[in-house]
This record gives sequence, C-alpha cells and structure tokens, in this order.
Amino acid sequence: MAQETPIRFGILGCASIARKLSRAIKLAPNATIHAIGSRSINKAQDFAESNGYSPSTKIYGSYEEVLDDPDVDAVYIPLPTVLHLRYAVLAAEKKKHVLLEKPVAPSVAELDKILEACEANGVQFMDSTMWLHHPRTAKMKDFLSDPQRFGQPHIIQSCLSFSASPDFLQNDIRMNPDLDGQLGALGDMGWYCIGASLWATDYQLPKTVTAIQGALTNEAGVLLTCGASLVWEDGKAATFHCSYLSNASMAITVIGTRGTLLVNDFGLPWQENIASFTTATETTYVGLLTGMTPLPSEHKVTADLPQEALMVKEFSALAWSIKKNGSKPEKLWPTFSRKTQLVLDAIKASFSKSCQPVEVLSTI
Repeated sequence: MAQETPIRFGILGCASIARKLSRAIKLAPNATIHAIGSRSINKAQDFAESNGYSPSTKIYGSYEEVLDDPDVDAVYIPLPTVLHLRYAVLAAEKKKHVLLEKPVAPSVAELDKILEACEANGVQFMDSTMWLHHPRTAKMKDFLSDPQRFGQPHIIQSCLSFSASPDFLQNDIRMNPDLDGQLGALGDMGWYCIGASLWATDYQLPKTVTAIQGALTNEAGVLLTCGASLVWEDGKAATFHCSYLSNASMAITVIGTRGTLLVNDFGLPWQENIASFTTATETTYVGLLTGMTPLPSEHKVTADLPQEALMVKEFSALAWSIKKNGSKPEKLWPTFSRKTQLVLDAIKASFSKSCQPVEVLSTI
C-alpha cells in the first residue's frame, strides 16, 4: 500500500547537524517537519526561520513538549550523546519512532536500554548513518558478495578525518569530556570506520580489537586522533584511523581473495547526485613488474535524492508501515547499531588497558 500521508517529525534541539536533517526531511517525499523544540523557544524560532520551516511548524521551548505533541510520529535526536538515553527512552515511551544521531550512546549498556524501550513500545529505531542508504552502497555490496569477482574479505582499511578549526578544537561539544568528548574522535569518526568494517564483513563481530598506540588527546583527555585494529576468528583483519588534525578523508579499501574495492568518499560522496567506486578482480603484475593488469573499473551510481534524504525516506516508510499496517519494527537497523557500539566499547576498553587486545564480547 502506498504511503498516504507523510510521517510528521519532531526535532529535538538546534544542533548544526539538524540543519542537514531538516533539509533531508523536507526533500523526502514521505516526511514533513511538524515541530522543533529547544530549551530556548527563541532559539527554536530562529532555527525554524533560518532553515525555511513552514509557518505551521510547531515551535516549543522544551524537548518534552515535542514529545508530548500527539501529532508527532517520529523524532530526530541530535542532542549530545550523554542525553540520548533520557530522550530516546522517553520518545519511545511516548510511541515516537526514533532516528538517533550517532554515536548513539556512551556505552552498549545505555544503548540496550534505548533499544529495549523501542522494542517494548513497538517503535522503529535507526541511527543516522547516512551512507548506508545511498544506492552506491548496495552496488558495492553486490560486488563484495560476488564469489567470482571478489571472493572472501581478507583485509579492510579505512580512515576518516578532517582538519578542525581552532574554534572547533576549543569550543565544540566533541571537545568537552562531559558531553561528546567522552568518545572524541573514536565516537565521532570511528563510528563510521567501525561500521564500514562490519558492513564489509556482513556484520560479523571480530574476535578481538586492539587500540593503536600513539593516539593524541587534548588537555582534557579527549581523543583528537586514534586508530584500532580488528581481528576476526577466521583471520581477516581491519584497521582504521580517524583524526581531527588531518586533511579531510573518508576512504575505505576492502581486499578479498579475488578482488578489491576502493572508495575515496564512502561516508560523504563528493557530489550529491552521483558517486563512484573502483573495483579490480584477479589483479596481477605485468612482466618485469612494470605495471598491473587488468586495469581497475570505475563504477558511477546516480541518486535521485541526497543520502540523508534517502535515509529519512526509508525510516519514514518503516514508521508508516508500523503506524498504518501494524507491521513490526525492522530489526536490522538496531542490530547494526548495537554491533557497532560493541566494537566501539571494546576499543575504548583497549585504550584504557594501554592498548592491549580486548575480546569484543567481553565488553557486554
């Protein structure tokens, strides 16, 4: 059955990332912004006006008022991670579907409470990892799933970085150990790299993880750069690096027994309407090591909407199916989030143990 009415979103807070999601909700054909709430009603009003909200949008001076609005079907929560447990659980208890900014929680223990509340109240949970919803991601997965072109995954390498401004390094909530600085670069950018490594292995959990020595922190102990290695029981391995101090990069390489996938912009395509990836199969050296053959292939994938709008579209379709058809929430999305959080927790534990190996399941 076609979706008859849009899912009505309430947005909790006026974080900068909420500007991107506001545009995404407006672009998605099956969603609309119904309400915005902030601890300051003036700030909420200014945010609504500067982001082109409809004059009919409800403006609230608290997060709780958004959740109490009976016309809100779903909420997008871009609040500091330390507030996710309180407001995601409250949203679920109010029967609102939950689109939660990542990192989703300081620990898997807190995430489990959020997921339990969502399941108990029959609402959809999804974290805001946008690149998973781009059509390029499905095409790349087709290649990784092909035993002839790719084989089995063996080595995964990823990095995500950007050169933060002095103001960011001094004032952003990701630099505050009482807010998102609890996880720093590991939670902010490592979430992507961990998630991509799991995605490439069909979300098989690694056996052990080891934080890489040499991580840099600010004076408050917040991670500015960090990396880790992940090792699976069958011998495949992944490494990643993330940094607030390096040139912008969002690259991943997945090397299999027969082929290789290379993506230079996996988290955020260079262009909204088209994205590319490169594949190579059965690569070998030429003659006197003067080159390699066959040449890699570049694949371009077009998108009718930005990846964040495609995420909102998919989330809204799931929410509408629950609302109108009595469907059960899709469990894949909370499962992906939980496995990413499990690995993140284990890496954090490894840092606390002077970068010693940590078994992933031991952190539950």
